[in-house]
Amino acid sequence: MQKRQWTSKQKSQIVLEGLSGQSDITKLYQKYQVSQTQYYKWRDQFLQNCHSTFEIKKQSQKEQHLESKVVKLTKIIGDLTIEFKKAITNYETPTLSINSPTRSKNSWP
Repeated sequence: MQKRQWTSKQKSQIVLEGLSGQSDITKLYQKYQVSQTQYYKWRDQFLQNCHSTFEIKKQSQKEQHLESKVVKLTKIIGDLTIEFKKAITNYETPTLSINSPTRSKNSWP
């Protein structure tokens, strides 16, 4: 017999239906073909973690702040890279030639 895979949304719906008390809990097991043990595992897990639903917003705001920082810093890095490349291409290394006017007669033996 193949195990049934339940999504988190389905599990939540079953648990909330059981917690609402609108229907008999044994009918709930039969309706969804879930064992009593499985239902109570889901219920306990749901009740232990339900507070995290409200913490997601705080985490989301923190993530948004960090993402905006990443975008800002990436732009700065890009701008500095462009400036650096321009500086490298504009920088000309001095070359010495025998007929160079900048070379004095006394600088070479």
